[in-house]
Amino acid sequence: MFRTGPRNLITDLAGLRVGNAADARLKSGVTVVLCEEPAVAGVQVLGGAPGTRETDLLEPQNSIEAIHAVVLSGGSAFGLDAASGVQAALRERNIGVEVGGFRVPIVPAAILFDLCNGGDKDWGRYPPYRELGYEALQAATADFPIGTVGAGTGALTSGLKGGLGSASTVLDSGVTIGALAAVNPTGSVTVGRSRHFWAAPFEIGDEFGGLGYPDSLPEDARKILLKYRDQHVGELPEGGSTTIAIIATDAVLTKAAAKRLAISAHDGFARAIWPTHTPADGDLVFALATGKSGIELSADAAIDLFATAGATMARAISRGVYAATPVDGDLFPVWSSR
Repeated sequence: MFRTGPRNLITDLAGLRVGNAADARLKSGVTVVLCEEPAVAGVQVLGGAPGTRETDLLEPQNSIEAIHAVVLSGGSAFGLDAASGVQAALRERNIGVEVGGFRVPIVPAAILFDLCNGGDKDWGRYPPYRELGYEALQAATADFPIGTVGAGTGALTSGLKGGLGSASTVLDSGVTIGALAAVNPTGSVTVGRSRHFWAAPFEIGDEFGGLGYPDSLPEDARKILLKYRDQHVGELPEGGSTTIAIIATDAVLTKAAAKRLAISAHDGFARAIWPTHTPADGDLVFALATGKSGIELSADAAIDLFATAGATMARAISRGVYAATPVDGDLFPVWSSR
C-alpha cells in the first residue's frame, strides 16, 4: 500500500528545502528547491518550447555530478534571471563548486509562460526575477504552501487556474519519492469541464478531492481545449504554456539513473494532463537524488521507483490545481469554484 510522507511534500526528503516568492501585481513568481548537500541530478525535456538554464551539464556524459539548487520560475525567458538571484544568495553562504579558488553555485533553472495572465508586466528596464529568486532562496523551508504561490502564482490550465503542487510517496523499501510541479499546461488536468481529475487512479486518500473518475466520460473530455482560445482573448502564443517539475528521491542513484528518473516522471504528465508535451508546451522534469537513505536499489526495486515517480508526479500536478486560490483580476476560475 502506498502512503505519503508526513507533509505530502517534496520536503519529506531529508536535506531538501523549498522557498517561494511572488509579486501579486505581476501575477508571477519563483520557486526554489535548495539542496542542503549537493545532489546528483538529471533532466528530461519533452515539450516543444522549453526555456532553460544549465541543463546541458546535467547530461550523464558531462562532468558536473551534483548541483546545489533548482529554480522553477514564471516570466517566460525573462524568468531565467531568477537563477542569478539564487546564485547570489548561495554565494553569500559560500556554497558552490570550487574552481580556481572561487565558489560557483550550480543552479539549473526552467521557466513557464505566464505573460498573458492579466498581471502587470510593465516592469521597466530589468525584470524582477533576479530579486524574486534571491528572496525565494532566503525563504527556503521544509513546510511550504501549495497552490497560488511561487512559480504557480500566475499559472493557468485549460479553463482553470494552475498552481504549484507537491506530493510524496514512501515505498516499502524505505525509499521516499517527492515531486514538485508548477502547473501551467496547454491541456486540462480535469476530465472535460467536470471536477474529476485525470490523475484520479493515483490519488492517495482525498488529497485532491477524492472524487475518482466520473460515471461516464463527458463529451467535452474528448476535445482539445486551448486555454486562451477558451476565453476568447486571442490565439495561443508560441511557447505559451508549460509544466515544469522536479522529481526527487533519497535513494542512491548514478547520474544516468537520475536521468531515467526524470524520464519516468514524465509519465505523470501524461496521466494528469490532456494533452501534454505539445509544441506549445516547454514540459520539463529535473531529477534529484540525495542518497540520504543510503539505499542502493536492486533491478526490481528500481522499477518500483520509476513507476512510483510517475504516480507521484501526477498527484503533485493535480494538487497544484486543486489548491489554487482566487485573486482579483484572474482570467480563469479556480477548481474549487466548479
